[in-house]
Amino acid sequence: MSQLKVLGISPLKPSIELQTLYNRQIIWWLSACALTIFGMILLGGVTRLTGSGLSMVEWRPIMGVVPPLTANDWQILFVKYQQFPEYKIINNGMSLGEFKKIFMYEYLHRMLGRLIGIMFILPFIFFYVTGRTPKGLSPKLFLILTLGAAQGVLGWYMVQSGLTNDPRVSQYRLTAHLSNAVIIYSLIIWVTLDLLNRPDRQPAHLLLPSCLILALIFIMIVSGGLMAGTRAGYAYPTFPLMGDSFVPKEIYSMQPIWLSIFEDIATIQFNHRILAYFTTFAIILFVIRALRSDISDAFKTGVKCISILITLQITLGISTLLLHVPTPLAAAHQSGAVALLTASIYITHTLYRAKDSRDSS
Repeated sequence: MSQLKVLGISPLKPSIELQTLYNRQIIWWLSACALTIFGMILLGGVTRLTGSGLSMVEWRPIMGVVPPLTANDWQILFVKYQQFPEYKIINNGMSLGEFKKIFMYEYLHRMLGRLIGIMFILPFIFFYVTGRTPKGLSPKLFLILTLGAAQGVLGWYMVQSGLTNDPRVSQYRLTAHLSNAVIIYSLIIWVTLDLLNRPDRQPAHLLLPSCLILALIFIMIVSGGLMAGTRAGYAYPTFPLMGDSFVPKEIYSMQPIWLSIFEDIATIQFNHRILAYFTTFAIILFVIRALRSDISDAFKTGVKCISILITLQITLGISTLLLHVPTPLAAAHQSGAVALLTASIYITHTLYRAKDSRDSS
C-alpha cells in the first residue's frame, strides 16, 4: 500500500520524467544533510579540542534551544557548572567570560544537531507522504532516521560520563558517538549515490580492494576516536619513532592484554599509526592498479582524488602530532579523515553498481 493510499488518496505512478525530477529533489536534500553532518563532525571535534563538551551540564531537548539571554541567565548556568568536577579539578578559577566561550561551542554543537534533525525529518515526511521516494528508498531513510535519534541519546550518554568524579568523557562513549555520526554520514552519501550514479563498466577486480580500503578508513576513524578520548596524541609527539623506538616497549602491557587496545595510551597511538601505514599502502597499490586498468574518466577522477586526500591526511596527521595537537590542525585532520572516507565510498559505490550492472546483463 502506498503512502498516499494510507491518507485515502489514490496516487498515480509518476512518469519517468517526473520521478527523475523527484530524485533530483531528494539528491539535493540528502546532499545538504550530508554537508551539514560533515560540519557537525568538524564542530564536534573543535568542541572536544577546546575542552567545551562538559560546559552544558543539563540535557534539555526542548527548552535547551533557548540560549542564555541575560546576565542572570549566564550566572545561573555558570553556578551550575561550578558544581561539577571539571570546574573544581581542571577549570577552578575560570572567569564568566571564559565559561561563555566554552559554553557557546557546546551550545552550537547541540543546536546544529537539532537543525540536522529538522532538515532530515520534515523533508522526509513530505517526500514519503507524497509518494516521491522511489521504490526501496524509504526503509533506508527510516534506518538513517533511527540512527539519528540514537545519536542524540549517545551524545548525552557521552557527556554524562564526564560529569562524574573523573571529569573526562569515556573514550568508549566518545568513540561510539563519533562512529555513529560517521555511519549516518556514510549511509546518506551511499543512498545519494544510489540516486545519482548510473551503472558504468568498471574492472571487477577492483571491487574487493576498494571494500578493504573503505573498511580500513572506517577502522582508522574509530581508532582516532580512541586517540581523542584518551588524549593519546600528546603522548609521543615524535615521528617516525615513538620516543626512542618504532615499537615502544610500553605497548600491550595491560592485563588482560586486549584491554590495551582501548585503554593504554601507547598501544592506542601505535595502533593508529599502524592503521595509517596499512591504509596508505593499500591506497597506493589500489591507485596504481586502477590507473593501469580500463576505467572511465569520472572514476579516474575519484581515484586521483583519493590519492591526493591520503597525502593530505598523512601530512595533517604528522603535523598534528609534532606540533602537540593544535586545535586547527587536529580539527582539519579529523575532517580530512571524513573527506577520505567520502572518496572511498564514491569509488566503492561506483564499482558495486558496475557489478550489479554486469550481474543483471
